[in-house]
Amino acid sequence: MTDTIQTRSETLREQIEEMIAVGKLKPGRHLDETVLAEKFGVSRTPIREALIQLASMGIIVIRPRRGAIVAEIGPQQLIEMFEVMAEFEAMCALLAARRMTPAEHAILMATHLACQEARDSADSDVYFYKNEAFHQQIYIGSQNTFLAEQARALQRRLRPYRRLQLRVRDRVKNSFDEHGAVVDAIIEGKGELAAELLRKHVKIQGQRFSDLIASLSLLNKEQ
Repeated sequence: MTDTIQTRSETLREQIEEMIAVGKLKPGRHLDETVLAEKFGVSRTPIREALIQLASMGIIVIRPRRGAIVAEIGPQQLIEMFEVMAEFEAMCALLAARRMTPAEHAILMATHLACQEARDSADSDVYFYKNEAFHQQIYIGSQNTFLAEQARALQRRLRPYRRLQLRVRDRVKNSFDEHGAVVDAIIEGKGELAAELLRKHVKIQGQRFSDLIASLSLLNKEQ
């Protein structure tokens, strides 16, 4: 019985996390256990377990006697988190350039081409998922399990914001072009170049940060 509840709560955690990532549950939104239980057709127990899991990941915040809300990240913390994300990914790219096999190069190229199809669809949300798969392949290619786990954990916390970025004009096209340069550097074994390219790709600064903050403002007005 416990295993069944655990499996169900993990599935619910993934579903709620996805709703947060795509903006259906926005930062600051109160998460009512009863409402969520009714939505998913389950009891409150697996919902509560799912929320505890999400809280441990930093995606939501559980406040004593006030319930859970979707975590809000202030501008300064957001830029700091993207700085760390950029360094994680740069390190993954550096190691991937040294360690990926020809077979893994082929998989990386396939995920890149999938991003091209998503880019051509002119749907930023479709590109969002293909983009995630591309970055995940570089994490795997680092062949450093601990680093890959840390990169995935932070990527998950930043999912709603990485998705918002892609809605800025021309960002999907630019993102794809940047991917191409990273792929070439990794396949050619140019680790330092791959690291620097991916660092710049992920790091949020200058106009990109201004665009992201503007997107956040629009998102808040929609609530």
